Amino acid sequence: MHPEDNRAAGRQGFSFPEPIWPIVSAILVVIAVVGVVYGFHVSRQARELAASQQALSSTLGQMQQQMRDLAGRMTALSAAQQQAAAAAIERARPSPAAEVAAPPAPPARRRPAVRQATARPAPDDPRWKKMESRLSEQNEKIASTERQVEQTREELEGRLGSTKDELSTSIGRTHAEVLALQKRGERDYHEFSLAKSKDFRRVGPVSLSLRKADTKHKRYDLELIVEDVKLQKKNVNLYEPVYLTVSELPQPVELVVNQVDKNQVKGYLSLPKYKKSELTADAAARGKLSQAESPR
Repeated sequence: MHPEDNRAAGRQGFSFPEPIWPIVSAILVVIAVVGVVYGFHVSRQARELAASQQALSSTLGQMQQQMRDLAGRMTALSAAQQQAAAAAIERARPSPAAEVAAPPAPPARRRPAVRQATARPAPDDPRWKKMESRLSEQNEKIASTERQVEQTREELEGRLGSTKDELSTSIGRTHAEVLALQKRGERDYHEFSLAKSKDFRRVGPVSLSLRKADTKHKRYDLELIVEDVKLQKKNVNLYEPVYLTVSELPQPVELVVNQVDKNQVKGYLSLPKYKKSELTADAAARGKLSQAESPR
């Protein structure tokens, strides 16, 4: 037989040994498990970001409630101290009823002038000085409490103002504000208009589906698909940012709805301009360039 015929026959009779197929099956199972675990990891990160936003809103509400509680306590304290001061003054004054009810002395022994002098304390009486001292201390405490309340109120208002500024400066409430944010050049913006439907619409790296639009309370329900993971966002308020984690992006994706109509919402999706791979390649190129330019 010709040698070439022998080689052809050898190639036709070759096959993978049977023990390799369980190994291939095990590798496929491991890949599937890793994919599921990664999907759960991405979903957990999305839930953590949503929880952090809710915690921030709760902190703002607690700070406002503390301001109201401090104002109420201040009002109650001032009223109580004023009542105490009035009661002290009333107790220090002689009772007219006691003078009227006192039995009259014999005519020969009556000394009205002396009685009147002894019934009312003189201006330098220690009782008056003690009462004036107490009133002065109470006034000082009231003034000190008012200053503390005012200082605390200013601090809380400052914190609230700075937090609101940080949140509001990065949110576009109108189309013009979205264009202004886009001109900064820091992120890319994709505006969208969603009608109520069970179908998903692709916007940037995510898919969106509007399930409910509450025009009265300016809230909506949304379903999203991020890297093959389905998420639900319910009772999201107008202008409230929703942050989504995408593995190939260095920063979260921000979704904001700035208009809620009947069975329709409008908003935008904001995401970083560059992917992680692009940033890594750019950093490596800059490193090579700096090494080339450095003097030898």
